[in-house]
Amino acid sequence: MSIISSPEQTLYQQLADSFADAIHQGTLKPGKRLPAIRRVAQSHQVSVNTVLNAWRLLEDRGLIEARPQSGYYVRGVLPAVTRTARHRPRVTDPSNEKRDLIDSVFAAQNHPDYINISLACPQDSELYPAVKLSRITASLLRRNPQIIGRYALPPGSERLREAIANRALHAGMSLTSQEITLTHGCMEALQLALRAVTKPGDCVGLESPTYFFLFPLLASLGLKALEIPTDPQNGLSLDALEMLLQEKRIQALVAMPGVQNPLGCSMPLENKKRLAKLVNRYQIPLLEDGLYDELQFDWPLSPAVKAFDEQGWVLYCTSFTKTVAPDFRVGWIAAGRFHDAVARLKAVSSMAESMLLSETLAEFLASGGYDHHLRSLRRRYAANLDEARGIIARHFPQGTRATLPKGGFVFWVELPGEVNTVQMFHRLLQEQICVTPGALYSLSDRYNHALRLSCCYPFNERYTYALKRTGALACEITGLPPGMAALDQGVPLRPQMV
Repeated sequence: MSIISSPEQTLYQQLADSFADAIHQGTLKPGKRLPAIRRVAQSHQVSVNTVLNAWRLLEDRGLIEARPQSGYYVRGVLPAVTRTARHRPRVTDPSNEKRDLIDSVFAAQNHPDYINISLACPQDSELYPAVKLSRITASLLRRNPQIIGRYALPPGSERLREAIANRALHAGMSLTSQEITLTHGCMEALQLALRAVTKPGDCVGLESPTYFFLFPLLASLGLKALEIPTDPQNGLSLDALEMLLQEKRIQALVAMPGVQNPLGCSMPLENKKRLAKLVNRYQIPLLEDGLYDELQFDWPLSPAVKAFDEQGWVLYCTSFTKTVAPDFRVGWIAAGRFHDAVARLKAVSSMAESMLLSETLAEFLASGGYDHHLRSLRRRYAANLDEARGIIARHFPQGTRATLPKGGFVFWVELPGEVNTVQMFHRLLQEQICVTPGALYSLSDRYNHALRLSCCYPFNERYTYALKRTGALACEITGLPPGMAALDQGVPLRPQMV
């Protein structure tokens, strides 16, 4: 176990991260006593106070606990989801009931009085660089007040497209500014891509579970959805995909190989290479949703599938909404062989993106401020996920499992027993708590026992109360005690398989 130096982290944060990795990887198992503080200080050549601060940070994350006159021990870490419900891919359409549920979730997420633990949108001002962005915007207006008095025309800010092309190198993509189309967020990028590569009646392959708003989007374009099994650790099942491609059952594919929503998993590099080969061999467009790619916890970033695209069949779509600021709805698409079609559709549908916002973003990227901001976000979200998983391990029913994301701030929780999380959603709304039921992430009922939770909030009393109350309700419905009760009695935690 070694500490990887980072100029932005204190020694105790680096030490805590190295031990957190060992816990998540199973090197340090639940119930194991940590080495003596002075021994750790000597082996890592840090002070005793540095080790104590690292241990306090790990306690806050719910990963270790102090036992009087005994030392520090690894807590019962929340078991990971190892597989989702198995199913055969079949074509389905969203029911009115599913659409009504989506509307209900959106309404609750937008309600100012509700405690939200589900919306995948940063709600803490510390999570976006508002002060820096406002200074850049003000400076641009002083230097060029005419910028807001002119129409932004296609293809939009050249400076921003050049900055994006430079950043794409981090994900292994070699792009020019001419290959990039600016969009109004990632959803417009996906919509333009679908319009460019499909026609009404076509069938589009989706991960299962997948981001729920894709279902009404496909329906609005006259497209059918076919759900493909997705592993909570390795992503989309490439064996199932290859079978569908051989049978010519889909005309396009939408996937999140980087950091998947809602599972948080990342596809291994070899799988990404195989996926690129498959879509090129069968000449099927892949809409690669990279919305959370820059929030991967590991550095350097794992390359995008687009990095291995030899013939232009991968359309890479993303946005700065999750990384810069919620209201900065500036996205982009590198559409490969479909670039001209996508650029024309963008021009006739929404013309071009705001020049003021685009130039502000371009300057922020070029100044190095974005990279500094991303490093801080990655650390914050990794710590938030640990802390949230710790709360769930203590307060949700025994047998609860949750994914261990490789980036971003959303994760997937599967509850044991006969639990209907749609009913939980409605009961919690009565207490002004909003969660997202797993039923939204499929057109079937296979995820009715699951929840997607989000960690892009300040971990204050409101957030932790809502998380604990959700766990208490789950215990009440299942009739099972909280997950840590068995450990408190000295009994090994035996998670139920889901």
